[in-house]
Order: sequence, then C-alpha cells, then structure tokens
Amino acid sequence: MEARSWDNRRMHPKALLESCTELVRLVLKFDHPADAVVSRYFREHRNLGPRERRTLAETAYTVLRQKRLFEHLARSGSGGRERRLAILGFQSEPAFLKAALNDTERAWLDSVAQVKPEELQAVHRHNLPDWLVAPLQAQVGDAFDALAASFNQAAPLDLRVNTLKQKVPLAMEALTQAGIASEPVPYSPWGLRIHGKPAINRLAAFENGEIEVQDEGSQLLAWLMEAKRGEMVADFCAGAGGKTLALGAMMRSTGRLYAFDVSTHRLDALKPRLARSGLSNVHPVAIAHERDERIKRLAGKMDRVLVDAPCSGLGTLRRNPDLKWRQTPQAVAELQLKQQAILNSAARLLKSGGRLVYATCSVLPDENEQVAEAFTKAHPEFQVVSVPVLLTRLLGDEVTQADQEGATAVSPRAAGLCQGDYLRLWPHQHNTDGFFAAVWEKK
Repeated sequence: MEARSWDNRRMHPKALLESCTELVRLVLKFDHPADAVVSRYFREHRNLGPRERRTLAETAYTVLRQKRLFEHLARSGSGGRERRLAILGFQSEPAFLKAALNDTERAWLDSVAQVKPEELQAVHRHNLPDWLVAPLQAQVGDAFDALAASFNQAAPLDLRVNTLKQKVPLAMEALTQAGIASEPVPYSPWGLRIHGKPAINRLAAFENGEIEVQDEGSQLLAWLMEAKRGEMVADFCAGAGGKTLALGAMMRSTGRLYAFDVSTHRLDALKPRLARSGLSNVHPVAIAHERDERIKRLAGKMDRVLVDAPCSGLGTLRRNPDLKWRQTPQAVAELQLKQQAILNSAARLLKSGGRLVYATCSVLPDENEQVAEAFTKAHPEFQVVSVPVLLTRLLGDEVTQADQEGATAVSPRAAGLCQGDYLRLWPHQHNTDGFFAAVWEKK
C-alpha cells in the first residue's frame, strides 16, 4: 500500500532506495560532474518516471551538499556506506522511505533526527572542504555561516526574457497562464524568478525563444557590457552561449557578435538556443587557444569584449555542489594562470575607447581581484571603470547628496552589489550565484 499511495509509483520503496544508493555511489566517485552522472543514469534507466527521477536527483544532490554532516551521522548506522548516505539524503515522503528500511535502520534514522544543530561541530554545519573555509571567512567575516547555509540550499530558477521577441510583463502573463507564478528579479531588467522546478523547456514561450534559463547574476554580467546596435562585440569564452544571447538581444540583432570558445561541443549546445532566439548577428567560432590566428586578425577592431573566464565555478555551489569536493587549491592556481593568459589575449581585440569585462562565477580572490589587479598593473593603456558608478547609471537610481563621493555618485543599491571598483555577488546576500566582474576602458 505504501508504494501505491505515492502517486501510483511503479517502483517499490526498496527498489527506489536501491537506485538512490547506486546513484549516490556513482556521483561520489567524482570522476565526472554530478549533472553529467545523473543525466547518464537516467538515459540508462529510461523506465524511471518523472517523480522517481526527481527523487533520485534530489537525493544525490542533497548528499553532495551535506556530505560532511551525513558521513558523520552515518558512522552510527549499519549497512553499506552509500546506502546510509542515501537514506539521509532521501528527503521526500518519510513514510515512503521507512517502508524500505529494516527495523535497525528505522531506529537509527529516528536517533539521527534527534541530533540538534547546536550539538554539531562547525565542519558538519558548513559542509565545506577545509581549504575553502579560510578564504571565505576572510571575505565575509561574521556572515560566513549565512554564506555556507546558502550554498547548501537549492537555487531558485531565474529566466531571462528575450526582449527581441517579448516584453517582460507579457512573459509573466504567459507564465501565469501556464500555471507558473513568477516575479521580477531585483536588479536585472530582463529577469524573472520562479520558485519550484516546472518543466520550462516544454512551454511555448521557451520553444519560441521568448525566455531562456539564466541566473540573474549572469544577466548582470552581460548588462555591464552595454552592447549597442551596430557594434563589433566578442564573447571570448562563450560556452553554451547564455551571455552571448543576452548580448545579441541588447544589440537588437545588429552589428556583429562573435562567440569564441575552444570547445566545439559547447558551441554545438549554442546552436538550438541561437535558432530559438531569432538572432542573426551571432557568429560562433571554435578556436584552438586564446592566441588563435582568427583572434589575431580581429585585433583592435572590437567595441566590447566579454571574458567570462574558465574558473573553479565555486560561486555555483547551490547548483553544482560536487564542485566543492572536486576542486583543489592546486587546480585554482592553474586556473589563475589560464585566466591571466586569456584576459591578456582578449584585450588585444579592443579598439581605443572599447570596453573590456572580465568575469567569473568564482568566489575566490585568486581568480577575481588578483587577476584583475595584475591586468591593470600590466596594461596602463586600460583604465579601470568603477562598477558601482556604472551600475548606478544602469539601474537608473537617483543619487542624493549623501551618496556623493567626491565628484562621483554611487547609489546605495549599486554599492550593495559591489566591493571596491568590482561587481561582487553572493548567494546569501543577493540570492544569485557567486559572481565577480571587473570593467576597463581602453584609452
């Protein structure tokens, strides 16, 4: 009766828990990104229904988020390690889960439920690797616990409205008619936020290219470019093209927008999105490396260049919790060298008066401020643009006399998105992924 009572599920509770255990075992090998492991598992088990898939994915991701805590609690249990972790990570329908357990496991799970958060050690509350704790504490101080807690929560679903095809209020109406509640995001002029996980890719608005899934922080990175009609613009590390599409819409499908990337696989993922978008000014270009001849031929011709650099991705732990266990200080040091090389090469594309934006979805100074400051020191021909001043203008904020800093006006709202001259977004503070951006203008 337990199995039938949960939405007429075809899988017996014991079979579902066994599947969860197997998926947990696979993601904890850390051989591949967790989302790729989950997708492959679903392809290999096509008999799984939508709710079963959701339960499996949620269990695996909960284990990744709470790994240190669950490993601590699992010591008092019995049976295989991955099974104990899967039991702790199984968040849906406690009665359904208990139908899959033996008496010993039920008693253990009841005892775990009695553990109070204040009784836990700090490492079991924040669930971060030791090497990552100090640099985060150094940056956010007393807000560290709030930051760590935010990393252990699932991110909301943000959409970018393609203003080339639709207006934001009308997109909201279309979502409402589809039974999906949405609200404007606080900062991006194109963004809508949805709570829950509806099947966006089945909506007509998605199929028609009127909406795209894109975190608000990512939208703000594109906004800082201020790409205009008729310009020559490059997205230097385009990937699957989320920011490319936003830039193309800003340009109203005019001018020329290059989407460079070293991965043809990622550029292939851009093609269906580009077809839906209605853009005709985007030119995907696969390059061998940042010094590719095709880059050299465009030197000094670009009005704007975005360098969304390869990074640790540690600002996206709400979506990719496996990254905190897969990244290392050594990998970050190697990434910093790559980021500096890419930024230096991309800068050669700019004409005089052109704008350069360097961005990451990392929260580490090694990949952010250190790279930006090294570039500024090495390139006197580039002038740092104050992002808080830029955002004050872009947000359309009125500035009072109290907001004046010398001859420069910065609104409190813009200042709240920044640290010094740079954009600095945090999940616990802005409810976006962790993002960084620096902006320069070529003299």
